[in-house]
Amino acid sequence: MSDAAALTDSAGQRAASSDLARGDRAGADDGLGRCTLAVLTAGIRQPSATALLADRLADATARALRRSGMTIRLVGVELRPYATALADAMVTGQVPPELGCVVDSVTGADGLIAVTPTFAGSYAGLFKSFFDVLDRRALIGMPVLLGATGGSVRHSLVIEYAMRPLLSYFYAVIAPTGVFAAPGDLAERTPAGGPDDAAPTGVDAAPDLLAERIDRAAGEMAELVLAAMPRETARTRGPVSA
Repeated sequence: MSDAAALTDSAGQRAASSDLARGDRAGADDGLGRCTLAVLTAGIRQPSATALLADRLADATARALRRSGMTIRLVGVELRPYATALADAMVTGQVPPELGCVVDSVTGADGLIAVTPTFAGSYAGLFKSFFDVLDRRALIGMPVLLGATGGSVRHSLVIEYAMRPLLSYFYAVIAPTGVFAAPGDLAERTPAGGPDDAAPTGVDAAPDLLAERIDRAAGEMAELVLAAMPRETARTRGPVSA
């Protein structure tokens, strides 16, 4: 996808496994303003259905923002390469430099698209670990679009009952529509007995319902981003009382 992008910094951040790995791309230079969207994925396999869904959400949101004259930069953040660093940070209380760059790229963005696979009825432990190392002020006022993938529609409530409460704790501003995709939503057929995060095989045949939901969620996210700009970050905000 032409809009997809990934961040590679001096600390050696690895690019996402999906189309987000193709490098930073911006929209038209004559826009009314510029904004950066962080695209956070917690898929644990390559290829990953989680990354596929994140690509579609990112592209749709970028299109919606460009219609308002914005220039968009998408920054892909794949958590899988940082699993060990996240565990170390949780145990020691110290965030290593390479992980600090990832945290900064997310918390310094104008909006966040966060997508996780579903395990045992909830978000992936890798996904939760990232938020466990964030400062509690880091996402105040951050527009967030939530997405999840799972092996069946039985997991479809993970966004409302697990992800939304987590991001609400950080006082993020969450788009009303979340997007869940089961294997059948993303492709015609999937590997027999494949894990929740395994990318589907076969010809892309996403139903109109998923496309419509993605477009609706992207439109809501674009409105939130435009309303929040310029977003105040934890570094520019005063202390928050307990």
